[in-house]
Amino acid sequence: MFADGFAPGRLDVQPGLAVRDAREALRSLLAKVPQIDDRLRSRARGDAATYPNWPELLGDDLSEWLDALEAASDGEQILVGTSMGGFAGGAAIESLLAVSLVLRGARPHALLCDKVLPACQLCEVANYPRIGHFIEHGPLVDRCSPCFTPAEAMYQGLTIPLHRYSENLAEADRQLARDIARSTDVAEVGDFSFEGLHLGEHALAGALRFFARATIDSEEHGAAVVRRYLEAAVLTALAARTLVRREGFSAAVLNHGIYVPQGLLAEVCRQEGVRVVTWNPAYRKQCFIFSHGDSYHHTMLDEPTSNWDQMEWTSAMEADILQYLASRAHGKDDWIWFHDEPVSDLKALELATGVDLSLPTIGLLTNVMWDAQLHYPANAFPNMLDWIVKSVDYFSRRKDLQLVVRVHPAELRGSVKTRQPVVDELRKHFPTLPSNVTVVGAESQVSTYALTAQCDAVLIYGTKTGIELTSQGIPVIVAGEAWVRNKGITLDAKSEGHYFELLDQLPFASRLDEMQTRRSRMYAYHFFFRKMVPITQAVPAAGNPPYTIELAGIDELRPGASPGLDVVCEGILGGAEFIFPAEVARAASQSIA
Repeated sequence: MFADGFAPGRLDVQPGLAVRDAREALRSLLAKVPQIDDRLRSRARGDAATYPNWPELLGDDLSEWLDALEAASDGEQILVGTSMGGFAGGAAIESLLAVSLVLRGARPHALLCDKVLPACQLCEVANYPRIGHFIEHGPLVDRCSPCFTPAEAMYQGLTIPLHRYSENLAEADRQLARDIARSTDVAEVGDFSFEGLHLGEHALAGALRFFARATIDSEEHGAAVVRRYLEAAVLTALAARTLVRREGFSAAVLNHGIYVPQGLLAEVCRQEGVRVVTWNPAYRKQCFIFSHGDSYHHTMLDEPTSNWDQMEWTSAMEADILQYLASRAHGKDDWIWFHDEPVSDLKALELATGVDLSLPTIGLLTNVMWDAQLHYPANAFPNMLDWIVKSVDYFSRRKDLQLVVRVHPAELRGSVKTRQPVVDELRKHFPTLPSNVTVVGAESQVSTYALTAQCDAVLIYGTKTGIELTSQGIPVIVAGEAWVRNKGITLDAKSEGHYFELLDQLPFASRLDEMQTRRSRMYAYHFFFRKMVPITQAVPAAGNPPYTIELAGIDELRPGASPGLDVVCEGILGGAEFIFPAEVARAASQSIA
């Protein structure tokens, strides 16, 4: 049944509602487009975030859309687990996928948190000058309404089934979540499991992200925040399990697949036999990365090399990837970049760093310490900080080499600024740095690419920059979970002892040979052009998110009209690999030209 009124009531399609009734509902809804538009533009995350106004976008194609809805009424049921409406970029892409899936005969269901969770990924300590306010109220008072309301209006504009967390939680579930959060030892949260679900890892990662730190030991309110995230994790798992068992989804589409709540949705779906598809904005503009089963943080590590190393490699493909990699220095082809005016001149680099680049130099590239604190069994070190400290200590005894530590600029320029800078942590261990060790801070405009080009070798933990460096023939030693690991192009540390055995071989005094460099470029091409799937309807725009949804008509989203959407939808519905055949598309465009 439809709720009476428009606001603050609900107007959406309940799972059992006939599509013919949805036609009447949508026509009625169209008369209220200005009101929908006001709700879509409700402020979320402090940004004037604009959500797709689907009745307006559908426009003259409304009748065709309703026909497609009716045709798909018995189609494969797909969970579009948006949950966090305040993540406007995620909601926009997932609503676009929902429309595209309907046009392929599927029946997507949307899911939103309706002010239920006591903490989530959208909560950040920077938003709470008085952290006691968050400890007492969580996001409910000031964050939840501008998060839920516009996303609800967006999905109502499509009249697809819309589920809410509260509808899938009984009072007993809420009490259970509170009891677990209160009784669990905070020190044990990271390893906490509930009925076979690994909830604690995501709860702890969420709390670390909240504080923008890799540890919470020094946080006065750390335990209270962790308990909020654990309670939210349990609530998410219970709501998701109820929904999944009732609706019988065949697949679920989730942003990232980690943190609270998305990580718990993924955990439940895997346990219930629902195929999981995760996605994330890629580096290249208008591109996104999709993965089967788990977050791309994990799947990119284990992707079989057969997905790319048997490609027919051409000089044109090599030229394309080298041109793109060169553009990375300024980020003109990317959604995100970290330097406005990068310092690249050799003399300027030496002045800025104090390093004599004519001497044997080893680079070390950090990541943001709090980011994606997940369990990676292949790591040679327990965490990145341990790796950095032990590496600096090692080089303090290697006076024949210079070590340059380049701190990731995202510590200051990322969406969540770190509160645990690498420089501060290094000072705790080394009040005075060894004479042959230099640290280039996150604030420096020194180009990482220009700096590493002068290095004999580069040491990395988790940065994807290793893909770019090996493509330039620069030897790379991997100590952590970098995606370039296991690809046959880097020296991968299998243990702490093995890592130092690799360091003992420095300096290498030569670049990668021709065969290794070509293999590296093949993987770079695969990573940047084939794993990053273009969705051209996500048009670059200023602000956050860095895109808006634009289309000329519904036909633009039908099978065969958008190669990128075809790859994505075929992967969601049939389990095909999320690989965009960029080399085929390139050849086709050249043939047409």
